[in-house]
Amino acid sequence: MTTPTDNTVGKGHIQKKFGGKFVVITGASSGIGRQVAIDFAMSGASKIIIISRTEPKLIELQRMIEQTISDDSGITKGLDIIPYVCDVSRRQEVIAMGRDLLQKLGRIDILVNNAGFGTFGYVGGQEIEEIEGIMHTNYFGMVYCTKVFLNSMLSRRTGHIVNVASVAASFGVAGMAAYCASKYAMLGFSESLLHELHGTGVRITVVSPIGVKTNFFNNKTFLDRRPNYTGLMLSPKTVSRAIISASCSPRFEIVVPFYIRAAIWLKYTLPYLVNPLVGTLFRRQLNG
Repeated sequence: MTTPTDNTVGKGHIQKKFGGKFVVITGASSGIGRQVAIDFAMSGASKIIIISRTEPKLIELQRMIEQTISDDSGITKGLDIIPYVCDVSRRQEVIAMGRDLLQKLGRIDILVNNAGFGTFGYVGGQEIEEIEGIMHTNYFGMVYCTKVFLNSMLSRRTGHIVNVASVAASFGVAGMAAYCASKYAMLGFSESLLHELHGTGVRITVVSPIGVKTNFFNNKTFLDRRPNYTGLMLSPKTVSRAIISASCSPRFEIVVPFYIRAAIWLKYTLPYLVNPLVGTLFRRQLNG
């Protein structure tokens, strides 16, 4: 994976790739999605549709991008940031959003399915509605958004879907069963769709990071049980760079950081050794 090494996305190679592109980003009001919107703006995208349930945060992001990225640089010439309020867990809202955007814009070139959240606790102590809520946003939200834009991409024989999953798609974490299940499902759906898209001109890439320093752990279910591996967590900027690269990559999955792929390989190669160790690690956190 080739990504810029500084704190900005350069104007050269990547900007040319995204010049004139129309990009949709879900979960854009904070964290990874917010940073991705900024980085696509710096990468020459023409229209960036930022989607979340919170309109004030979307408006604030729109203004921040427009005010801090100078037109004098040439980067934002013609750039249009479009806030769009939509709850991706609600199928009818997503259908209406997709139809509206395609009618107004004519196309979507890149879809970044980033919206998601998680909670912490024993399955036995969780309400079924809590588990359903995670699946509806993290998994079905991705499915709904993919469905509303996929046929348009197929008809044009071009487009790229980037699904933001997690290393939790490969490791079951005690206390986060619903979140892990949603990411396992996302990875499986994406891999199946990859094979269906062969030869169509439309691509799909999954970005699977370890923990990221966002408000993910602000959920009240974590309380004082913040994971003991938070010191290893990534910045949103690091994950955003991977998403930017994924948007023009032929690869199916990009694991961030790359060396975590070795742990995934070990898990599936030597499960009788790795799974007990992983289980012990996460049970300590759950029981703590």
